[in-house]
Amino acid sequence: MAIGSGLGAQIGIAAETTYGTYAAPTRFPEFTKESLVLKKTTAQSAGIAAGRLVALSSRRVVTQREASGTIELEVPNKGFGLILQALMGTTVTPVQQGATTAYLQTHTLTDNFGKSLTIQKGVPLTTGTVVDKTFVGCKVISAEFSCEVGGMLMTTIEFDGKDCDETQTLAVASYPTMSPFHFGQMAVKTGTFASETALDGVRKVSVKIERPAAVDRFYAGQAGLKKEPILNDLTQITGSLEMDYVSTAVDDLHTSDGATSFVWEFIGPVIEGAFAETFRIKLPAIKVDDAPPTVEGFDVIRPTFAFTGLYDGTNPIAIEYLSTDLTI
Repeated sequence: MAIGSGLGAQIGIAAETTYGTYAAPTRFPEFTKESLVLKKTTAQSAGIAAGRLVALSSRRVVTQREASGTIELEVPNKGFGLILQALMGTTVTPVQQGATTAYLQTHTLTDNFGKSLTIQKGVPLTTGTVVDKTFVGCKVISAEFSCEVGGMLMTTIEFDGKDCDETQTLAVASYPTMSPFHFGQMAVKTGTFASETALDGVRKVSVKIERPAAVDRFYAGQAGLKKEPILNDLTQITGSLEMDYVSTAVDDLHTSDGATSFVWEFIGPVIEGAFAETFRIKLPAIKVDDAPPTVEGFDVIRPTFAFTGLYDGTNPIAIEYLSTDLTI
C-alpha cells in the first residue's frame, strides 16, 4: 500500500501514436504539484410536467468531456525530452556526441500537431489505495521556465486533454538517478547570434512559450470528445530579466528597441569528455518591452526588464537538452 497522502502520488507519461489513444507510461517525472482534471459539460432537460417542481436526475446528460491542467516540476538532467518534444513539435532523435555517453536533443520550434501525450496520475486515498486517473490526448498549450537566486530551474506545463480514462492499470513508477538544474549552473548571454557573451548582474529569469490552439474542435459523431487541437495563432514567447543595474546594456535595448540574440543556459556536471549536462533556450531575437530602471530607495537599483522573443528570419528558436538519454 502507498502512503495515504501526496507522498504516495505519482505521474507517468508516454508519447501517443494516435491522438487520444492510451499509451502505457514510460517516464515518471518527479513533480511538485499538478492540477489535471476532467471537465464535463452537462445539459438538464427543462421539460414541463404538471406538478413537477424539481428537474429529474434522469434527464441530465453529459454532452462533452475534456481535460485540462498543469504540472509543475524541477527540470531534471534526464528524462525531460518527451515534454520538450510535445511543446516544440520537432520529432527528435538524440544524437550521440563523439563516442561518449552524452546525447544531444535539439528541439526546434515547429507545428506540434501529432505530438500528444498520455499522462497517468496516481492519487492516493487516505487508506493508501492509489486511484488511477489517466488523461489521454494531452497537448502542451504553454510552458513557463524560471530560475532565481538560490533556486532550481522550475517549469510549469499547461495541458489540454481529450478525456480522462479511469479503467487503466496504474503503472509501476520507476525513478532513475537524476538531479535538477539550478541557479549555480545558470548563465545568460546576449549579442550577435552564435557569438553571444555573458550578461552580468542577472538574478532571475523567466521564459514562457505559448502555443495557442483551437481546443474546441467538438464535432458530431465524436461521442462528445474533441479532435486534436490545431495551432490557430502565432506562438507567443515572453520573458523577464531581473538584474542589478551593473550596466546599461539591456536598458539601451529598451530605449532603442533594438534586437539581440538571447541564450539562457544551464551547464551541469560533465557526462564524458567535453560534454556536460545542458539545458539551453535559444531565442535568435528578443526586444525589451518595458521597465527602465527606477530608484525606489537606498538599495541597489534592481530593474526587471520584460521582453518578447521573436524570429530573426533566419535562425531557429530552439531548446537544446544534453543528457545520457539514448531516446527521448
